[in-house]
Amino acid sequence: MTYRCAVLDDYQQVALKMADWSALKGRVEVTVFDHYMADDPNLAETLAPFEIICIMRERTPFRRELFAKLPKLKLLVTTGARNAAIDLAAAKEHGVTVCGTEGHGHPTAELALGMMLALARHIPSESRRLAEQGLWQSRVGIDLKDRTLGVLGLGRLGGRLARAALALDMKVIAWSQNLTPEKCAEQGVGYVSREELFRQSDFLSVHVVLSDRSRGLVGADELALMKPSAFLINTSRGEIVDQDALVAALKGGRIAGAGVDVYDKEPLPKGHVLFGAPNLLMTPHLGYVTEDNYRTFYSQTVEDIAAWLGGKPVRALG
Repeated sequence: MTYRCAVLDDYQQVALKMADWSALKGRVEVTVFDHYMADDPNLAETLAPFEIICIMRERTPFRRELFAKLPKLKLLVTTGARNAAIDLAAAKEHGVTVCGTEGHGHPTAELALGMMLALARHIPSESRRLAEQGLWQSRVGIDLKDRTLGVLGLGRLGGRLARAALALDMKVIAWSQNLTPEKCAEQGVGYVSREELFRQSDFLSVHVVLSDRSRGLVGADELALMKPSAFLINTSRGEIVDQDALVAALKGGRIAGAGVDVYDKEPLPKGHVLFGAPNLLMTPHLGYVTEDNYRTFYSQTVEDIAAWLGGKPVRALG
């Protein structure tokens, strides 16, 4: 039997280049979709012929209603080790095996650091003014050295950013619901309360996992605690930061700026509240979009499919 496999959300058209799919030759017929599909009213009809579907992170949610419309589906592979957009209980009820892949944390931490540098030195606006108008040195930047980085969530990604900041002679402080002073001390980071994290930080970077208790964790009250000269960075998940409150803080000059890579709705729809906000650096969820990650994602996607075909699924979720 030849199985049909759909690879979704390959925006950059690289899925077949980032891994060796020849291991599946003769057993799996692969079709790649390179456009956003989540809002397509014909999504279920398009995917109905496929026994195997491979998805990129949370780009296309798989809820109970979708599983019910895909009776042929037997294997769902997601990049990454977790995917909140998959209803794992529904997958199990419909007899669908769900497998994941490993991923690297360093690309997201690197992007957060890049946003800090871009905001501190006004790199986007200075580049644009020079390229478009020939204008020379319009603003004075600030140094990262001796500034305070606040890390909201000192896990794998937050810890990596903290180490990079320490190497740049920044002071680093951290807080999250489960963080302890001992854990901070192990990484050379100061432990502070939630309120002090917002009060003391010159740059505050969000690295907690999205959950019921972290949703809306950064709201109007927290932003009001920040210095008028401070910057907020969010490369975690959009719902952790109240986006209306962030826009109000930017428009009111209550913080100096923000760098945002993640949103409550992706891709961002036209007319979204963040468009046009002042002193806002926006990127289209690039945190994980690097060659290292994509090669791991797609090579392990092929491994997942091959293992499932052999009757021994690997990296099963749920």
